Parts: sequence; structure tokens; C-alpha cells
Amino acid sequence: MKTKTLLSLALTTGVLSGLWAWTADSLGLISWMGFLGCTAYFACPQGGLKGLFISLFTLCSGVVWALVIIHGSALIQHINLISYILTAVVAFMMCLQARHILLSFVPGTFIGACATFAHQGDWPVVIASLLPGLLFGFAMKNSGLWLARSDSKDKLIE
Repeated sequence: MKTKTLLSLALTTGVLSGLWAWTADSLGLISWMGFLGCTAYFACPQGGLKGLFISLFTLCSGVVWALVIIHGSALIQHINLISYILTAVVAFMMCLQARHILLSFVPGTFIGACATFAHQGDWPVVIASLLPGLLFGFAMKNSGLWLARSDSKDKLIE
């Protein structure tokens, strides 16, 4: 990555990270969970709107899969072995769903599931924290890339 691009990404990420932390605190959201949403966008191999939608769908599917494990395990809480098998089957399905383009970013699915486990299945709070973080990640990366490109165009004109 070019130094100019890296510096532009660092600048926009720094500014918007501070804004996200303030926003999350002001709205009673979980800031670290929002940073997971942000990370999902940065890590997704697809960029732009396509990457945003892939990240969105995989994060949300991870929340759903985690709820399947949480509630399924609660139904069979006296038989640990079955709970472990349920976890194995769901993890298999989390990977298998990647054959669909909108669910193709497996780490995003696991990020959504982990956030849900970390907040003990309270999915409304998880979604309310992950998704704005995802949007901030989109803004961070794309504004940084725009800044790097606009600076290069200015130098070409001179």
C-alpha cells in the first residue's frame, strides 16, 4: 500500500473512530462491538457497496447462528454432548453458507456470532452496535481512499 493511501486511511480512520466512540457512548451502544462491525468491512475482500452488503449479511447471519446455538443448547442443557454437536453442526453451516455471494465472507459470520455470544444473546443490542460500526468502517475506508485519490489528482493538475 502506498504511503499516501495509508496516511489517508489512518487519518480518516482516526477521526471517525473518535466520532464512533462518542456516538456509541452517547447512544448507549457498545463501542467495541461497533469496532467489530468496522473491522468486518475492512477485512472483507470485496470493497464498495458490494463489500458493505456482504459484510452486513454475514454479520447478521452470524447473530442468527449464535442464537440457534444459544437457544438450542438451552433446550438440551442437561446433555452437554448434544450441545457440542449442535455447535459443530452450526459452525459447519456457517462456513457452508459461503457458497452464496452475500454470505461469502466467513469471518464476518463468525464476528457476528462472537459478538452475540459476548453479549449473551442480547441480539437487539448486538445489531444496534454492530451495524453503525459497519457503516463507520465503510465511511472510514472509502473516505480515506477518496482523500488519497483527490490528493493525487491535485498533483496531476499542477
